[in-house]
Amino acid sequence: MRPRPHIPPDIEEYRDEHWQREGSLQVQAPLDAERFVERNGFAACLTDARRPGPSLYVAVCGRRDAVMPRNVQKDPEASLTWQLKDQLVRRGKTYYAKLSRGKAMFLAPRMIPYFHAVWGIRKSEETRRLSKDARLILRVLRHEWEMGTADLRTESGVTDRRTFTRALDELQATMLVVPSEVVYQPRFTYIWTLGIGRFPTPLTRRVRRDRAVREIARCFLTGAGLTIPGELARVTGLSRPEAGLGNRALVAEGYATTPARGVYQLVAPGASPVSD
Repeated sequence: MRPRPHIPPDIEEYRDEHWQREGSLQVQAPLDAERFVERNGFAACLTDARRPGPSLYVAVCGRRDAVMPRNVQKDPEASLTWQLKDQLVRRGKTYYAKLSRGKAMFLAPRMIPYFHAVWGIRKSEETRRLSKDARLILRVLRHEWEMGTADLRTESGVTDRRTFTRALDELQATMLVVPSEVVYQPRFTYIWTLGIGRFPTPLTRRVRRDRAVREIARCFLTGAGLTIPGELARVTGLSRPEAGLGNRALVAEGYATTPARGVYQLVAPGASPVSD
């Protein structure tokens, strides 16, 4: 096996600042969390130092080597991250759902059109691309607009818990359904709604797939400073060939250089993703 490329110390420090892996930059409040997601464009929720990319949990910990403990229920940092996630869902200013490969991820509104261009589907494609169970759940939500998990299982007729969860994950991955509220009393449940109801403008904006991939690559490289082989694909869920196309597009426009095969480095540290 080819050895994993080394991340230079100056790049690690650059990531410490952008991904808020320093004690002085810790995320402690919902507004901090929203700013963290907006600054980075997208971020994982509860991943730790063993996975690359911006993570709300790591930013809450404020340290580069943060690792999720086995007993997360008693861990104050994991608990705070979970509470912040719930508050961001309620506030509705940040997109949150299980996206590609079942990863729970936050998206800044400016990045929603690009992710949707890659993973979203049009209504005309639903019969072909969605399972029967997913379509049953979607039909109920389009009629009722918002519904808790238990009621949605009953109304859709998808009563088997595993089958329902799998279908709901399918709807989240295609950016059709998102959680809109988290309820703990009388029992824990999510309230589900249509993504387009919360983010109508970003989810109806048409973007070409090649441009979307380029902007996702730009967004990650802006926060990472440098990306090594497979890193962009691992963080975002893009295939490695498509991630490579996105990175090479940044090189072609002069936004990045490629000092080694599969390695892409930001030309101007501190630059921001393109917005329009």
